[in-house]
Amino acid sequence: MYRSRSYRRLSRVTPSKKNVVHYERRKNSLPHCAICAAELNGISIAKNAKGRTSKTNSRKFGGVLCASCNAEVIKLASRIENGEMKLNSIQIKQKQYVLQMIAH
Repeated sequence: MYRSRSYRRLSRVTPSKKNVVHYERRKNSLPHCAICAAELNGISIAKNAKGRTSKTNSRKFGGVLCASCNAEVIKLASRIENGEMKLNSIQIKQKQYVLQMIAH
């Protein structure tokens, strides 16, 4: 159980002067945007968060993309649908989200 790195190893000295290893679960990291790697706001990483809306945003790509990248993806999808842009001219990271917006 403790062989995986999901538990971190802490060396401790007991009151009887023995060196022992305590294992402690690592803390959850903050969620990041899939495109720009910025920290996402409005998302709880607490294990005791109640309800779906307190854990993630209830919008398209909520909990995956930050607000600015989400707006950019929506703009690009509408430009491609209207024929103002080609699909080849956007970044690779944005491409899958733009394709999902067009399919929706």
